[in-house]
Amino acid sequence: QVQLVESGGGLVQAGGSLRLSCAASGRTFSRSVMGWFRQPPGKERDFVTAIRWIDAYTTYADSVKGRFTISRDNAKNTVYLQMNSLKPEDTAVYYCAAAEFRSWGISKVKSGYDYWGQGTQVTVSS
Repeated sequence: QVQLVESGGGLVQAGGSLRLSCAASGRTFSRSVMGWFRQPPGKERDFVTAIRWIDAYTTYADSVKGRFTISRDNAKNTVYLQMNSLKPEDTAVYYCAAAEFRSWGISKVKSGYDYWGQGTQVTVSS
């Protein structure tokens, strides 16, 4: 079994920063891609960003480009999401996700991921 455990959520004022962490543990898996999705209240869970483990190639949703940065630490089996210049519309539950190898591409849909964390709340006040 693979476990993904997120941490680092909280309440922050608009313009502030937060860093989320997601630690992977359990059985060994290919972990070709790890990413973050978010789900605002009453809305769908949408793609935020992802990183390809082998070469650290990254991709972002347009809404977070230039403000969010994803990174990974191989030794710690951990992926991070640095969120700067936060806006009230960034308020959501943020979910970490991991995908087994399927291809060299990076999926931006939920069905492209095999494992999910429990989610961490990020609230940005205006």
